[in-house]
Amino acid sequence: MTYYQHILKSAREKHKLFAVLIDPEKCDSQKLQQYVVAINAYHPDFVFVGGSQMRHSAADVVATLRNKTNVPIVLFPGNASQFADNADAILLLSLISGRNAEFLIGQHVQAAKALKASSMEILPTGYILIDGGCECATAKVSHTEPLSATNPDLIVSTALAGVQLGLQLIYLEAGSGAECPVSKDVIAAVRNEIAVPLIVGGGIKSHSEMRAAYEAGADIVVVGNALEDNPEKLAEFLFYD
Repeated sequence: MTYYQHILKSAREKHKLFAVLIDPEKCDSQKLQQYVVAINAYHPDFVFVGGSQMRHSAADVVATLRNKTNVPIVLFPGNASQFADNADAILLLSLISGRNAEFLIGQHVQAAKALKASSMEILPTGYILIDGGCECATAKVSHTEPLSATNPDLIVSTALAGVQLGLQLIYLEAGSGAECPVSKDVIAAVRNEIAVPLIVGGGIKSHSEMRAAYEAGADIVVVGNALEDNPEKLAEFLFYD
């Protein structure tokens, strides 16, 4: 079974999935070891590796995770330079909420031959940046404006356009360090109009916010910033009474 088939099956069966996002820029060797301990203890469904800006190697982080965990590792690349062929899969992100051709198709062209030569599974993903209450790194790097959280019709139409273009996943992103996550109303509005799996991330800081995203229709929830200071906090998301 491919990872995409696993995601589809989980979505059909209403089995919610959880991904830890590790940004190599914010993760030294000591912190990475803390992540490894937490991942092995609490077993998230995926580990996403990547970020908007990167001076440190994603491949090194992936190699450490591969040697010390058995959780599937998925690249979450901000641009073509963040490609690493030792991951299990890649979210091939097209920033469909923006109009910067570099992040709609340009970076993909640069990485296309390397992706073809790799053995990793490619997951074409429509990436929709939504205003989370502060300027995020993705907006700065991509030179695009997030969609207003108060305009769900535009968000829904953008998601629909991505699906109609053949993208296999839709990712609603409030941005790294967002003051507030994507709202339940927005998630539900998108969920009601698309049939492909829905990923939600950005600004999710607690089990209750994660649960709200699931209840609104998210199939996969991604948590990054909330774990950066203390990866052991993963227990609060995956083991909560």
